[in-house]
Amino acid sequence: MGVKAMLPSYELGFYALVVTCAVLYSGSGIFEASRDSMNRKAFRDGIKPGWHYFGRKMDVADFEWVMWFTSFRNIIIFALSGHVLFGKICSMTVPQHRAVMYMIYGVLAVLGSMGLLYLMIILSHCLLLYSVALAKQKWLCYVAGLCCLASFKVEPFGSWQSGFVTGAFDLQDVLFYGGCTFTIMRCMSFALESSEKEGGIYSIFDLLKYNFYLPFFFFGPVMTFDQFHAQVSTHELRRKDNEMKNIRVNALLHVGAIVAVDIFFHFFYILTLPSDLKFVNRLSDWSLAGLAYSNLVYDWVKAAVMFGVINTIARLDHLDPPQPPKCITMLYIFAETHFDRGINDWLCKYVYDHIGENHDNILKELVASITTFAITTLWLGPCEVVYIWSLVNCFGLNFELWVQKFFQLGPFAKLEARLSGAMSRRIRAAFGAVNFWAIVLYNILALNSLEFALLVTKRLLVMGFPVSTLSIWFITYCGVQLIKERERILAIEEEEKAKVE
Repeated sequence: MGVKAMLPSYELGFYALVVTCAVLYSGSGIFEASRDSMNRKAFRDGIKPGWHYFGRKMDVADFEWVMWFTSFRNIIIFALSGHVLFGKICSMTVPQHRAVMYMIYGVLAVLGSMGLLYLMIILSHCLLLYSVALAKQKWLCYVAGLCCLASFKVEPFGSWQSGFVTGAFDLQDVLFYGGCTFTIMRCMSFALESSEKEGGIYSIFDLLKYNFYLPFFFFGPVMTFDQFHAQVSTHELRRKDNEMKNIRVNALLHVGAIVAVDIFFHFFYILTLPSDLKFVNRLSDWSLAGLAYSNLVYDWVKAAVMFGVINTIARLDHLDPPQPPKCITMLYIFAETHFDRGINDWLCKYVYDHIGENHDNILKELVASITTFAITTLWLGPCEVVYIWSLVNCFGLNFELWVQKFFQLGPFAKLEARLSGAMSRRIRAAFGAVNFWAIVLYNILALNSLEFALLVTKRLLVMGFPVSTLSIWFITYCGVQLIKERERILAIEEEEKAKVE
């Protein structure tokens, strides 16, 4: 109820004004804190010389972002440019064999960047899981795949395998574990799809073509085998209307996002500030809330840029890869919270939806979510912070269902039925605002530190109560109403589109 309920335009305008003023006020506090802390000794490692002519230094605390645009920049440009040219030639000359050509290029790129022993480790895991797939037993595919994944995420097995790779360079560990773990997820997808195939299984070459598609190899996203196999097996390659235009627009948007982040890092040190808890504790509640929220927005931008660039390459190859993650600004539901839609699609298809079915049964949902987060914990690498992150997010996901079931009981359902659609929407938005901050507080555990998450929670819920707590809750409520308005418009557009079709 209340999904398509419309609010007065003046009310929505008021919500937009409140959110805009709050963001500007919070941003000004973070800007002043960044300016005042530019030369602090405690921030020496996280802030490096930047735009001298503006008198600004740059926040370089994010290892991945710095890696992509310094030491890994030339490798990315060279490897992906080569793939694009190679793929274009193959699509024009031998479209029926383009998957084989992609595989050959991917194998050569992996061999040239990581060496023969690394390639042998990858092939050994592929062969092992292919052999397991021959049994066509799902439970065996899960056990073998998770054991292989654990061999890279649990010590001393991970170090033992990485020790076979000779030589050393800055990105060796990143490429080693990235390529290996994504390989295991792809091999599990292949094995699980093969177990459902009638009349035998897919060939070992189908697995190798799937695994060694270079744009997805080191950093994902994971595209399930059934989708990849169906798309690369298409011989007639045709572009949709305005597809190339959309690809160019998306490419320009990603370049613009990169430039925007670079500018942002010169004026807002959102990644370095949380490293000094004494300094952060002197910030206002508004600035602290904005700092926590900004970290989640940045992590989404980073994921959107990385997967967006890769997806652009994949679309040039006539593939339809997993979409970038949904912006954290547009989220107030735990079920939609993910920063890697490829892994999320994989987990939903093979674990969460498989066990939870329609997600209406509380017990099945609990088992499904616990199993999903257990596998996610193994994927991220077992450690204390990951354990806590998995626990609280698993709780949040189930708590949503518990609250939903509770308010579907007779008395509450009758009460809501008597309310107007607009009032129902307002009440749901009030609960959504609480959920929004639960998502923020639970996820800064993994993005920053447990100490920073506890500090933000204490300041906003305990020390800041009631003024800061209720003020931030009301501003978040305004933001959730704007999100709901966007959802209402999209729902109406989809309904009209369905009628036309």
